[in-house]
Amino acid sequence: MIVITGATGNVGRPLTRALAGAGEQVTAVSRHPAAVPDGVRHVVADLAEPAGLGPALAGAESLFVLLSGDLHATGADPAGIIGEAAAAGVRRIVLLSTLGVVTRPFGTTRVAMRALEDTLRGSGLEWAVLRPGGFASNALWWAGSVRAQRLVAAPFGDVGVPVIDPADIAEVAAACLLDERHTGAAYELTGPEVITPRGQAEAIATALGTPVGFHELTREEARAAMARSMPAELADDTLDILGSPSPAEQRVSPDVRRVLGRAPRPFADWAARNAAAFR
Repeated sequence: MIVITGATGNVGRPLTRALAGAGEQVTAVSRHPAAVPDGVRHVVADLAEPAGLGPALAGAESLFVLLSGDLHATGADPAGIIGEAAAAGVRRIVLLSTLGVVTRPFGTTRVAMRALEDTLRGSGLEWAVLRPGGFASNALWWAGSVRAQRLVAAPFGDVGVPVIDPADIAEVAAACLLDERHTGAAYELTGPEVITPRGQAEAIATALGTPVGFHELTREEARAAMARSMPAELADDTLDILGSPSPAEQRVSPDVRRVLGRAPRPFADWAARNAAAFR
């Protein structure tokens, strides 16, 4: 049995589908009731309360850990998730971390994630760590304004990073959950090319077949918008990267190809598959 946390999100959903499609027994965990693929068991649980994970972890051999936004906030303690998994007899954990633990190790949320990685490494369990950079799916923040005004509003319009398609993260996660050769690995996951917010707007326009404008927000405007849906510390750490990415944060990693045997998907592919969200 493989347990997937965050199973209804941009990574968890394709991961659940991929594992179920491969014939694996899967338990999908989310905070709220949700539709899951046929044959997948669904359990409602909150990772902020690890003691309540018992029913989800019963009989599990492997666990994919994806933290919700509030577990990145100051004072959160997600290490209990690993303890509960070990107590339940889970043998392997794949943790979705962030590239920032390497490139910005002293950022508030990065310190906490590094500590969680260290807890996992010291747990005695088999493990793998995935460290993606920016997600292509973060462009869904713009869906409302694109639908209403054909406009993308974002900060740092001409500063780019190699955003990664969540479907690629899901495929790498599936490989790490199923193949022991990835035990003890830490993979940095990026897309195939650096792309700016302005370039993303152009790719969305191409996917829609209609022009999409671009309006550059100030950092303060962007922070106010982001803080409505994530901890302020995470918004600040994210904006630090988006505004002034280091060479390491603009580097295209070979790890997706290393694991999957193919190049990562470009942002244009993600935009084409998700065009309906912007119509």
